[in-house]
Amino acid sequence: MNKADLVVEVAKVVGSKRMAERAVSCTFEAIKKGMKKGQAVTLVGFGTFSVGKRKARIGRNPRPARRSRSRRRRFRSSRLAKR
Repeated sequence: MNKADLVVEVAKVVGSKRMAERAVSCTFEAIKKGMKKGQAVTLVGFGTFSVGKRKARIGRNPRPARRSRSRRRRFRSSRLAKR
């Protein structure tokens, strides 16, 4: 399931695709803000999003052949989400 699929599912409950898009976007922005602050974002029954602390690795994008640093992002799903 991608973001567009999620918006369609939320729109079925909310009744409006426009409001569903806004709700999903706001949720993702809140998760991003929390992770940028270094906080773990926990959604009970779903999982935990967090940024781990470790040395940044050098990644390589093969198309433009550029090197870049990447931070470690982590998601741990809950037992209920695994079912």
